[in-house]
Amino acid sequence: MLMNNFLKYTFILSVVFQAAAQDIKPAKNVLFIMVDDLRPELNVYGQDLIKSPNIDALAAAGTTFKRAYCNVPVCGASRASLLSGVRPTAKRFLKYYSSINEAGPNAQHIVDYFNDRGYTTISNNKITHLKNDIKTWDEEWHPKDISWRNYQDPKNRDLDANKKPGPAYERLAVEDSVYFDAQTAYKSIEDLKKLKANGQPFFLAVGFVKPHLPFTAPKKYWDLYDESKIRLPKQSTFPETAPKIANHKWGELRAYKDIPKEGPIPEDLAKTLIHAYYASVSFVDAQIGELINALDALELRESTVVVLVGDHGWSLSDHGLWAKHSNFEVALQVPMIISAPGLSENKISNSVAELVDLYPTLCDLTSGKKPPHLQGNSLISSLQNPDKIYKTTALARWQKGETLIENNYFYTEWTLKSNRIQRMLYDHSIDPDETVNLATLRRYDKTVENLSQQLKLFKKSFN
Repeated sequence: MLMNNFLKYTFILSVVFQAAAQDIKPAKNVLFIMVDDLRPELNVYGQDLIKSPNIDALAAAGTTFKRAYCNVPVCGASRASLLSGVRPTAKRFLKYYSSINEAGPNAQHIVDYFNDRGYTTISNNKITHLKNDIKTWDEEWHPKDISWRNYQDPKNRDLDANKKPGPAYERLAVEDSVYFDAQTAYKSIEDLKKLKANGQPFFLAVGFVKPHLPFTAPKKYWDLYDESKIRLPKQSTFPETAPKIANHKWGELRAYKDIPKEGPIPEDLAKTLIHAYYASVSFVDAQIGELINALDALELRESTVVVLVGDHGWSLSDHGLWAKHSNFEVALQVPMIISAPGLSENKISNSVAELVDLYPTLCDLTSGKKPPHLQGNSLISSLQNPDKIYKTTALARWQKGETLIENNYFYTEWTLKSNRIQRMLYDHSIDPDETVNLATLRRYDKTVENLSQQLKLFKKSFN
């Protein structure tokens, strides 16, 4: 019965999305904005402390997906999966350095999809993790400095040049233009001017690197926040009932100067790091505002689909963890905003969405034709009717952990070398902060069994 229901659900989704796509007037252009390490720490997502006016303005012109998730919480793998339209498995898209080529020879990535349809395709800054991973862009541009860390303090630059650990954050009274993201916005605005002049349809992919570590943002963005008002997460220690395999050492942050090599981060330092993250978000928000304003000034908005998305979530002391690399919701949830000509504005969708859904969605919003290899579902129905729930399920994985999101349940399995399975289950309707692992409670045995079977069926549907 469970298998029949799952297959029926998948078939209905396919029919609904195909029917909805037939009613869409194709847009000419795509502006695809990807922000590194951006969790939904935005005002439009209910985070009242954050200052994100430009992203909020974009949301007012489109649909915000409140339940959007990455398929793997690490940069390279997440981006390769999104751009290929292929889900991660135990054998592909596993690492930060994952290549899009892992999708296989029969998977046409999104750049070739638009190339074949006469689009000018441009990548600015970080779209794939590996430079030149996609060799068919009309142009691939990256800003240059002594390293990707892009420090501006002379002491930090000296440390970086000598390959010594630098600080996790930098607070300088400097112009935006000294940092990569402002340079990326400027380059992209110049591209828009040229694209407007030649009149050819375009797929312009713009990758902003903040709020990725190190948190380097001009002081004026730090000054937007009163650190005394910054709060630590409600669940800032690792849940006692969660399996140890769900924990990690957050080596990404510990690699920086003055960060403890083991044990928790002192509360004052934790609040400063959160402050630094917030400043980085506001800095990148300002650059996104410059880009969107240019799109409007050039009168390209009415012919352009605008997508803004993060590549994965990020822990800011949630569950006692930092960075990505986990199966908790905070590492999996991403911001996703889509603004398209003729579709809903200032709407919220509570339908589940996945990054792997973006490729088929962009197909429907432009040419309407989709390659057969795509493993996600178009979000076109949610864009037309944001108030309706079309999808309740998502699948993500990190290393040996596989997470099924089904309505309010977040269920994770780790299969160990001994074939023993460790499990984690949270019900977000009663425990949104993921504090009590329900998989350890006997009264949830049947729920665990059903979710485990559904997880297996989901994997079979694309493996």
